[in-house]
Amino acid sequence: MHSTERVILHVDDDRLMTEIVRERLDAHGYRVIPINDPSSIIDVLVRNNCRVVLLDVQMPQANGLEVLSQIKQYDGGVLVIMLTGLVSMTSVLESMRRGAEACFFKPLNDVEPLVQSLDAAFQKIDHWWNTLQDLTSRRRDEKLIAH
Repeated sequence: MHSTERVILHVDDDRLMTEIVRERLDAHGYRVIPINDPSSIIDVLVRNNCRVVLLDVQMPQANGLEVLSQIKQYDGGVLVIMLTGLVSMTSVLESMRRGAEACFFKPLNDVEPLVQSLDAAFQKIDHWWNTLQDLTSRRRDEKLIAH
């Protein structure tokens, strides 16, 4: 997958929040797939080949930090950005410890910092994609030279 697709999975129990974020990020060229039930996240990740996830920390159906751990256990290369209304040092530090790329507080009055973080996440994915392409090319060249 190449990140030119710029697909983001947004997991939040608040439908209004997923709709607002989708509209705002749509204007920046992102395609946002909203999920309001975190129990289906891995299935949706697999079906849509999402490499970036926006994830709410506090949801009635699931603890976002535990969902973050599940995502990272499934595929450590999926980049996760946390969104939370819970303004606490613990949630920020725990998000970082569990492998989140960034953490933003709701409401998102200014979407620009989030967009910058998403742009950086897709640049990181592009870098790894290019490294894998380079590795494949080098291995192919080595096989040609060996014969």
